[in-house]
Amino acid sequence: MQRNPLASLVANPLAGVFVALLIIFGISALLSPYFLTSYNMSVIARSLAFVGLVTIGQSMLLILGELDLSLGVIGGLCGIISGILMVNYGINPVVALGLALAMGAALGFINGILVTKLRLHSLVLTIGTAGIYGGVTLVLTKGVAITGIPAEIQFLGRGTVYGIPVPFIIMLVVLAIGTFITLKTPFGRYMYAVGNNTQAAKMLGIKVDRVRVAIFTLAGLLAALAGLLMVARLGTAQPSIGDTWVLPPIAASVIGGVATTGGVGTPLGAIFGAAIIAIIENIIVLFGVSPYWQGVVSGAIVVLAISFDAISRRYIRREG
Repeated sequence: MQRNPLASLVANPLAGVFVALLIIFGISALLSPYFLTSYNMSVIARSLAFVGLVTIGQSMLLILGELDLSLGVIGGLCGIISGILMVNYGINPVVALGLALAMGAALGFINGILVTKLRLHSLVLTIGTAGIYGGVTLVLTKGVAITGIPAEIQFLGRGTVYGIPVPFIIMLVVLAIGTFITLKTPFGRYMYAVGNNTQAAKMLGIKVDRVRVAIFTLAGLLAALAGLLMVARLGTAQPSIGDTWVLPPIAASVIGGVATTGGVGTPLGAIFGAAIIAIIENIIVLFGVSPYWQGVVSGAIVVLAISFDAISRRYIRREG
């Protein structure tokens, strides 16, 4: 029996989100003469890079059926730690960045351990850890930005290679690695197995808790990397870094075909979703709409994406 074309498109969310991305890109180019300028393309790519790194980690967690709401705060805290180490203690920038990355991985590891050992829902637990990590950031900074970030690391956030922003290049490298791990390695197959059916995965001999902790750790590392690149971009370590990295990665993942129930999706699709959000937010700016509306748009996109996810999966089950 031949599948309904609409069902086929819904069943292949990666193709669907790519088509949607192309359509939105084309409409945006028609709406504003400034959209396709090299400067604006650079702005979109650079802004996408920071959220994209967090999105890659969040999408892998969602594939597991988990969620980490503390990733943005982890990115901000690690950015602050790097600033303190470089400015207040005079530590070599490379060493400081390495220590901050390790801290991001450690904070993600803590989240993973707490989720697996306490058997708490990751959504609830990471709301708590986000409060803790955010509180530590405010204690360390008293709400004041750390200035005097060494110029030699600012290339990581501000530089370009053949006109392409360095943060975007870094994100693409991470995306390639994440996609390879997810789709081409045994560990990736374990992720999907855990996300589809935890009990069945255990019966197959998969170390479910180890897989979960590993992905929480990786997500924390990527959030820290995003925070460090933002510090390099701004030239200061600001306590507000990461504040806007909560809803967009979730929305981007769901738009990109990652199921909120786990077991479905890819980091590549999630980045396509992040690109859609980045373009929409860019058009808002180009039209002179208040940036405060970006939060409204992000929230609306989350609601619509999750609703579409639920409706489309019911549709697939009915067609099947």
